[in-house]
Amino acid sequence: MSTATTASSPHPALPPDRSPLLSWLAVVSVTLGIFSIVTTEILPIGLLTSIGSSFDVSDGTAGLMMTMPGFLAAVSAPLVTVATGRIDRRLMLGVFVLLLALANVLAAVATDYGTVLVSRVLVGVTIGGFWSIAAGLAGQLVPARSAGRATAVIFSAVPLGSVLGVPLGTYVGDAAGWRTAFLVMGGFTLAVLALLLLVVPPLPAVRATRLDVLGATLRRAHTRLALAMTFLVVLAHFGTYTYVTPFLERVTGAGAGLVTVCLLVYGAAGIAGNFLGGSAVGRRPRATFAVVAAMIAGATLLLPLLGRWPVGAVALLVVWGLAYGAVPVCSQTWFAKGSADAPEASSVLFTASFQATLSTGALAGGAVLDHTSPSAVMLLGGTTAGLAVLVSGAGTRGARKHA
Repeated sequence: MSTATTASSPHPALPPDRSPLLSWLAVVSVTLGIFSIVTTEILPIGLLTSIGSSFDVSDGTAGLMMTMPGFLAAVSAPLVTVATGRIDRRLMLGVFVLLLALANVLAAVATDYGTVLVSRVLVGVTIGGFWSIAAGLAGQLVPARSAGRATAVIFSAVPLGSVLGVPLGTYVGDAAGWRTAFLVMGGFTLAVLALLLLVVPPLPAVRATRLDVLGATLRRAHTRLALAMTFLVVLAHFGTYTYVTPFLERVTGAGAGLVTVCLLVYGAAGIAGNFLGGSAVGRRPRATFAVVAAMIAGATLLLPLLGRWPVGAVALLVVWGLAYGAVPVCSQTWFAKGSADAPEASSVLFTASFQATLSTGALAGGAVLDHTSPSAVMLLGGTTAGLAVLVSGAGTRGARKHA
């Protein structure tokens, strides 16, 4: 089956009258869109108990607000992107941001927990659709020479959402109620929508992302290796980081203040890691991803030993933050290099694999924690990240053998 195209190259040339300022404002608007998504996705972490008590549901049931969006995003990424494959991507970005605003408002006015879960379904669809388009969009917003920096800026929204968005949302929730936190996010998202529609140029679909395109992309050895690396690293990270607070409380003996400091230090390191990784991955994607996996493995394996003291815990969280901050941009870049002729298809596979593994990691880590200890969670996660290093090495040898 042939694949229809709408352009002769993966990234069409920018309009000649497009100013650098408008180009970078477009990048900023996409970054703010992802910031809104990340913040909305993990906002319930700090409000879980309050929301659960409002509807008289257990903490475990309230936890569905965290696991549902990731799995739904993994499903919606290919389905929504294929269904809207010929529609202007600027329009689709706007639709997804509007959907996110509606999801926040719906959660804020919910009269029962079922309505809250419906709002989280909308969040999952938004994640799958927006990320699949936005993750590989840098080359259409700025000149090719600046695409690497623009990609790093876009992915900086991930650690920023954790460092700024969630603590601010939790603060608003504590001060004025969890419903107000969702309302504020809804208002902020509408402001992002206005900026996006104002500064992002028309983005006609470069290549219709159909199921046969996704299948062809997935059959490439480079893509399968990127998929394996992403699965192992993201599984290791979310299987451990989701439960880093119980570790700090039970093993390090940290109080609420120290836990907050540790998480802020981790987040700040993540922002730095995002830009450092974005700079290095363009030159050596495989080596950069392997180093990142090794750093996560080292940090999590050493935490049960050195994390018994606050200084050791903070130092290892800095290493961990630097490493994980580079993971999204490393993963997306690796997918993209293996599918340069189908950038949106590679973004769909990146989004689906990332989100599915995120939720799987959180569930797996929780199951291990319930039956063992926080230290066992860290050791298992570190071992999984170590496997990613071995997979990368095996992939390198295989590539040289067939070169």
